[in-house]
Amino acid sequence: MKDYLVRATAADAQIRAFAATTRQMVETARQKHDTSPVVTAALGRLLTAGSMMGSMLKGEEDLLTLQVTGDGPMGGMTVTADSKGHVKGYANEPQVILPANSQGKLDVGGAVGSGILRVIQDSGLKDPYVGQTVLQTGEIAEDLTYYFATSEQVPSSVGLGVLMERDNTVRQAGGFIVQLMPFAEEETISRLEQNLGKIRSVTSMLDEGLTPEELLGLVLEGMDIQFRDTCEVEFSCSCSKERVEKALISIGREEIDKMIADGEPIEVKCHFCNKGYQFSVQELEEIVEKCRK
Repeated sequence: MKDYLVRATAADAQIRAFAATTRQMVETARQKHDTSPVVTAALGRLLTAGSMMGSMLKGEEDLLTLQVTGDGPMGGMTVTADSKGHVKGYANEPQVILPANSQGKLDVGGAVGSGILRVIQDSGLKDPYVGQTVLQTGEIAEDLTYYFATSEQVPSSVGLGVLMERDNTVRQAGGFIVQLMPFAEEETISRLEQNLGKIRSVTSMLDEGLTPEELLGLVLEGMDIQFRDTCEVEFSCSCSKERVEKALISIGREEIDKMIADGEPIEVKCHFCNKGYQFSVQELEEIVEKCRK
């Protein structure tokens, strides 16, 4: 099944909902960053959330950034998404090994630790919107549920999951976000709570072959669900040698001169996709000339 997300409404638009299957996207991130299983699970959850939250953006050029900073061994994660299903991200420390948690599952909360979740929405204006909340569990889904309720005042339920194979590749990944509109009636809220109380984990449902549409069908059972559209999602990075060159220019002449003095070519890697870009001594000298202009 190709990675994609679906958008829907239910109960006469009292509810809006999103669901996604993201196995290939998360596996691509795992391969690019060589992440350990617990980091793959953590980053995969944030990438999945980013894909769905990116689809909430109104402008075609708008960008969403999710930043998790924690005192756990992983240090933190950053994910960026647009409104067209393009998502990229990285973990500060890709190789973290921890014992399973008390439920026998990957200890994402232990890898993340205590810290902050930031949601940055850049609509091309002078100052982007920044929302910030304290991490509740470090398990990502609960933290985003808390963020929506406190920072955006939108009662929400977020479910995210990544299931690993024994060879540490990604078996399943996906999630859902369900949000109540301000005019939602008590009957609607009560029915949604009942449905959420009955569903199994996201990964178990995906592993049984459920599509995002079928997943939302369970979450919104009996609530007149209306599917609006679908969108393919993928791990996609827009880095280039020209962009990396601009980043080198920003560090200043003095630092580049030190690189030139070493007399060796350098390689600069993109944080988001780990692709390396080579710069010869001559190219570094040309960059210094640009700094002078």
